[in-house]
Amino acid sequence: MAFRIRLVEFTADGRKIVRDRDAAAAELTLGRAAENDIHLADLALDSRHARLKLEPGGRLTVEAEGKLGFTLDGSATRSASIDPATGAELGFGSHRLGVSRDADGVTLLTVQRIDIGADEGFDPKRSFTLASVMPSRRMMAWLLAALILGLFLAIPIVSNLTTAADPKIRSISDSSWSPGPLSASHHGLENSCKSCHVKPFESVRDSSCKACHKTTHDHAQPTRLAGARAAPPLGERLLQTVAHGFGKPGPGACVDCHTEHEGEGRMEPTAQKFCADCHGTLKERLADTRLGNAADFGTLHPEFTPRIVTDARTRKITAVSLASNPREDNGLIFPHKLHLDPRGGAAKMAINLGRAAGYGKALGCTNCHRPTEDGVRFKPVNMVRDCESCHSLAYDKVGSTFRTLRHGDIDQMVADLRASDHGAVPIISARRRPGDYASGGTYYANFAVPNVGLSSVERALSRGGVCGECHTAQPGGVKPGVVPVTQVSRFMAGGWFDHKPHIQEKCSTCHAAEKSVSSADVLLPDLKQCRTCHLGEASSKAEVPSGCAMCHAYHPSPMTPKQDRDWRKQLAIGLKPED
Repeated sequence: MAFRIRLVEFTADGRKIVRDRDAAAAELTLGRAAENDIHLADLALDSRHARLKLEPGGRLTVEAEGKLGFTLDGSATRSASIDPATGAELGFGSHRLGVSRDADGVTLLTVQRIDIGADEGFDPKRSFTLASVMPSRRMMAWLLAALILGLFLAIPIVSNLTTAADPKIRSISDSSWSPGPLSASHHGLENSCKSCHVKPFESVRDSSCKACHKTTHDHAQPTRLAGARAAPPLGERLLQTVAHGFGKPGPGACVDCHTEHEGEGRMEPTAQKFCADCHGTLKERLADTRLGNAADFGTLHPEFTPRIVTDARTRKITAVSLASNPREDNGLIFPHKLHLDPRGGAAKMAINLGRAAGYGKALGCTNCHRPTEDGVRFKPVNMVRDCESCHSLAYDKVGSTFRTLRHGDIDQMVADLRASDHGAVPIISARRRPGDYASGGTYYANFAVPNVGLSSVERALSRGGVCGECHTAQPGGVKPGVVPVTQVSRFMAGGWFDHKPHIQEKCSTCHAAEKSVSSADVLLPDLKQCRTCHLGEASSKAEVPSGCAMCHAYHPSPMTPKQDRDWRKQLAIGLKPED
């Protein structure tokens, strides 16, 4: 063997521990890195500080490999040649390496850490610090802890108790307890903590929320909510018990859903789990509910049940599932396919009218369906604005002037047409058709109902007449008229749909109007069609991950049928005479 390395250490009580190990190599490395033969954990050393080599004559050469050198018997140097028989002491940072020859002739390297000034009880570094005039670290820690408790706990508590009678006075240092800024909705309360936190160390109560949100309705009756709520698992029950011990209300409290101090901007929507806890297995606890179980839009959700007109004469509106292929009876005779056919007569008419009249090469959805100002839904179709360009209400001509009927005013229509029976020749019997079907065209024919034995009023209300072309005549009775028209402005009364985010899509992507040959077709996308883009909140495959709050509101509003005594007024817009 070439070297014997002896490591000398001392325990806390001063007991000496000596460990020897032999190294057969003729060359050793020393440094801070662990892969060195002599590893010294000292930040004052380089990773590979020095190399020790035993020469053939028995002498030991030491060479510094890093930027730092070492000491030889107290003198700084970068290289040394030592006779182990004579001995020497090398200094590497806070370590001393003694070189000597052991009793069996092996070169002995004794490594020992030296605390500078320990023998004299004096630390030279301490003379350059404030440690001699400052309290100890332990004392400083206690003083700072007391200062923090006083500034951020004791003073705010005392200030709150002394100003509790006046909620307008803000407690001193209470902003230090705020976990973050308020959302944009509550930004005005940023400097008024007592508006919500009425009592110290108590969670916000529902009464504080309802003091401002007075018109907010409950999700359902309290007894129904209690019966619908699923029993939480054991772990959640334990957490609720701990929360109740600290004054937090719930379950079902406002703060369970509406969490604040999570940053500026809008308040985050409710998580899907909050809804699924009840609605995921709702039928198991509320057997009489008409609602289907719903926990995730991509995996568990009932088919849509839009509210459609099922009886035009009584304007009855019924919620019907799209799974049953429902038929609508809104009082109109209107085939979408005829109007959207790019090679049909309606397209020819649009071409003739041209862009100056607001038409393109053919009729499109936007020619009749105009969005509301907010872009959420569409305005009711208006006869004068959207239809009369093609569907003329002219019934007589006096010189160069055409006489037209007033849309929606049946009594006036009857009076005008009966007056025309006694004089001018009506033009109803030979109404012009667009394109090649017009008078003088290739396919010209008289499409009007034969007028033999019929008055002009009867002809107008007959199928194909000026009124009967789009409307159904009112059956029975002496007084002529048409079945009232009801246009549903909001089919999904229990949910919310916004057209504006879908503006990049074509109408035909969701509404199969180009194939519809009857006004009774309900041209609404079903659940499967919506799932091509929308899936559950946590879905990684969805183009648009969608939680419950995207389409549903927890608190019912006056637009919700259950809260509105006459909800038909909100869902249906009947045509007025001026329309």
